[in-house]
Amino acid sequence: MRILLFCNDRHHPGHVPIEGMEPLKEKGFTIDVITDTADFDPAIIHGYDVLVMSKNDDTSNTIHSSWKTAAVQDAFVKYVESGGGLLVTHNGTVAGEETDKINRLVGARFIMHPNRCPVTVGSVKPHPVTKNVGMFCEEDEHYRLEILVDDIDIIVTSYAPSQGNVDKYETDPYRNYPAHIAPSGYVRTQGKGRVCVLTPGHLLEVWLNLEFQKLLENGLRWCAGL
Repeated sequence: MRILLFCNDRHHPGHVPIEGMEPLKEKGFTIDVITDTADFDPAIIHGYDVLVMSKNDDTSNTIHSSWKTAAVQDAFVKYVESGGGLLVTHNGTVAGEETDKINRLVGARFIMHPNRCPVTVGSVKPHPVTKNVGMFCEEDEHYRLEILVDDIDIIVTSYAPSQGNVDKYETDPYRNYPAHIAPSGYVRTQGKGRVCVLTPGHLLEVWLNLEFQKLLENGLRWCAGL
């Protein structure tokens, strides 16, 4: 299976998903990587079985202009609607200022996260993506999402305990927040294609967790229609 991984932005070094996906090569996955999208030609995506977006709106870690141009967004939508697969992890849910088309393809967008903390992740319903995946806990950024479409199927949720002074949540949510359960894995279809979103993954330890590795492999295979 041929995978094209987009990664690397100012807050998320590319080596994390690159090293996090390395174990999948032993299971028959071929993974090409784009870390700098300054000269990215969206026509190349049609040669891949699944696209993995672990990259926010930044062109690279030093170039902060948006790479999700109208042409790129149209190409991603056409790719999925024609039968391609899109797997989005963590910072791939971070929206740009003018990226509504790709945001709606993803199905949700990042709102905020509090300080890193222990995050417990577990499946909530049977699905090929969650098959044989057990509950796990790692230090992570507990993402909160705004759901943008009405057809997402939530298959994984995550829990984080309260931190700081909960009374100050409204004024300083980064450092103070109550215990919270959030959707952290869902699937949807668009046209003939499939989209899977997994929000864990700020740190390499999350990617290398054996249960998260199962989610990744299952998600890639499901996105590819296998």
